[in-house]
Amino acid sequence: MDLSHLPHACGVYLMRDAAGDIIYIGKAVDLSKRVSQYFNPSKTDLKNSALTPLIRAIDYIPCASEREALLLERKLIREKQPFFNSMWKDDKSYPWVKITLGEDFPRLLMTRRKTKDKSAYFGPYPKAASIKSLLRYLWRSRLFPLRPCRWEFSLEKPLAERKIHSCLYYHTGQCPAPCAGKISRANYRAVAERALLFFQGDYGALRDKLEEEMTRASSALEYERAAAFRDNLSAIAQMDERVRLKALSAEDIAAPLLESQAVTDLKDALALAKPPFHIECFDISHFQGRFTVASMVCFTGGRPNKSHYRRFKIRETAGIDDFKSMAEAVFRRYRRRSREDMPDLILIDGGKGQLGAAKAALDKLGLDIPVASLAKRLEEVFVPGRSRSILLERRRPALRMLQHLRDEAHRFAITYNRYLRGKGIFSGA
Repeated sequence: MDLSHLPHACGVYLMRDAAGDIIYIGKAVDLSKRVSQYFNPSKTDLKNSALTPLIRAIDYIPCASEREALLLERKLIREKQPFFNSMWKDDKSYPWVKITLGEDFPRLLMTRRKTKDKSAYFGPYPKAASIKSLLRYLWRSRLFPLRPCRWEFSLEKPLAERKIHSCLYYHTGQCPAPCAGKISRANYRAVAERALLFFQGDYGALRDKLEEEMTRASSALEYERAAAFRDNLSAIAQMDERVRLKALSAEDIAAPLLESQAVTDLKDALALAKPPFHIECFDISHFQGRFTVASMVCFTGGRPNKSHYRRFKIRETAGIDDFKSMAEAVFRRYRRRSREDMPDLILIDGGKGQLGAAKAALDKLGLDIPVASLAKRLEEVFVPGRSRSILLERRRPALRMLQHLRDEAHRFAITYNRYLRGKGIFSGA
């Protein structure tokens, strides 16, 4: 089984049999590493020995975060009902944070069951240990001093005196003791409302405090305490993830699958060492040699990643010279980037000349990144070191993705060029 098309990225994988039916669905922080474990000959458990021989194809859907992958995995399993997910279904569920707002004196706790009650639920979260650690920290730091006990009582049904006096939290003063009337219901509910706001997303102040304490502990060589603060920051990062799921339709599932398949096809078409999961595409635009600009658009997993789009005013090249302009844009884009943050493929809008200029800029920076160009007239693909172009079939997913990248870069460049021209007209430039 060739797994080279799987990226080192977070997502959901779908395993298919010879008939193309989905037989297993899973999630992974690193798709390539996780799926390769199924084909490890040293792992001889029942699951691997029964499932692996049946696998004929593996699709994947990239996700923005581990939590998004978790939720997508659950939705797909519920909808598709793959055989092996049902066969090995266990009772494991992922944790939620629960604030029992239906009680007169709410509690803050972790639960693995979400029920239809008056409580507020936050989650689910893929890593239970870090959430537990954060809840312990919130309790110890007295940020939300809500009662930790499991006693059920209310204004109408007070807690028995013997239970109050047997409570360690009551005697040590760790609990505000609403059961003993030491705090009014209104003041106690105000604490619960603060906790509610926090879990709804107001993490800034606590994050700053944890980072400060982690730095202080590390400087004092208290590495265990520093690690605990680091884990709490990790838990906050889990809760702060923005999940982009909605009710899934067949089209919602088909589109990202086609995009990931296009990434795999492009890897094969250009004979790349790894799937081009992260692609950046450049284009040049000018108006009669003036207002020359470059655009850079970014696709991840076959989808536009607009937060990574960039645009450049060409400063060092005068007049009409697309080659020098392209070299300048590519050089400026990567001169200060870390080696770990480089794309898997750079696409250039143009022919051999533009490709050569971009490759020269990369060589000047000492970067060995796969680069290709797409010439519009015949939709030819050029790669360095190959004299003849690559002609892909019109309906091939790889070509369609290259065209999408090229057209998006062209649109972005034209938009910026028109914006500068508009400014220039009104300023008299």
